Amino acid sequence: MQIDKKDIRSLSKEQLRDFFVSNSDKSFRGNQVYEWLWSKGAHHFDDMTNLSKETRAMLSDNFVINHIKVDTMQRSEDGTVKNAVRLHDGLVVESVLIPTNTRTTACVSSQVGCSLDCNFCATAKLKRMRNLEPAEIYDQVLAIDKESRLYYNHPLSNIVFMGMGEPLMNYNNVIKAIDMITSTEGLGMSPKRITVSTSGVPKMIKKLADDEVKFKLAVSLHSAIDEIRFKIMPFTVNFPLAELRESLEYWYYKTKSKITYEYVVWKDINDNKESIDALVKFCKYVPCKVNLIEYNPIDDGEFQQASEQSINAYIKALESYGIVAKVRRSRGKDIDAACGQLANKEA
Repeated sequence: MQIDKKDIRSLSKEQLRDFFVSNSDKSFRGNQVYEWLWSKGAHHFDDMTNLSKETRAMLSDNFVINHIKVDTMQRSEDGTVKNAVRLHDGLVVESVLIPTNTRTTACVSSQVGCSLDCNFCATAKLKRMRNLEPAEIYDQVLAIDKESRLYYNHPLSNIVFMGMGEPLMNYNNVIKAIDMITSTEGLGMSPKRITVSTSGVPKMIKKLADDEVKFKLAVSLHSAIDEIRFKIMPFTVNFPLAELRESLEYWYYKTKSKITYEYVVWKDINDNKESIDALVKFCKYVPCKVNLIEYNPIDDGEFQQASEQSINAYIKALESYGIVAKVRRSRGKDIDAACGQLANKEA
């Protein structure tokens, strides 16, 4: 009977050092392996060329490296790149490289499928199959960083957790991945260049604040009226706006970090004065900015993009109260890489 080997990247540097000592080797070998796994992104023990063949064979006998594999890569007319990422157990998630004139942003996934049930999102229709491990999240970033250097001649500049899944429902693994991404022993990225987007889980937003995280927070709001929000995001029945507001006030009190609200305007759903007034009122509670996001249909026709006139009405109202509001045009629509469209169609 074959025993499943442990993924070596689940071990800390100290545990790796202890492993070598317990196998009559020098503890610094653990440092070397740790560097290969994280800083150098090695996916195979044979890549670790400063270790002897015997040492590499010992590692192979005891561990595996459950690395991702980019199954297919699609490039959009606008330069966006979408990766279908196959995990070690055969499941697939998607991640996206979004270029602009000044930077490249990685949009990464945190779950296979999603824990939540937003009616306008293709990923939510998949349901959650499992959480991603920290190394699987890290690997997505590493792959996109390589693509950024290859296609755009500079390293990855920003990361958004806006791919498949609800990051705060995979809290520990997401935090561990970000710790490694920002570590000098990992990719060394500034946490200020990382944004975690949540659909709004108040208890976990408070935990982020208590844990004194340094990255930015974005909230998929889409309506500041409970009845409308319940219809488009049914899970929010358990997290009404009053609770969300309280958690965001707590976040700002603890972190002094401005919040970004992501907000899609849909025809005949929230393209009315009542919805605009409610959003303006909600934005007054905590320092924030609003990204009005272009909607990308996911084929059922229930949700339709609102008119430019409706979007402009939102901008005018928000700006009249000094609230920064921008329209975010979708990227990668021709390859189903835009916001809300990630759904493993290549799997």
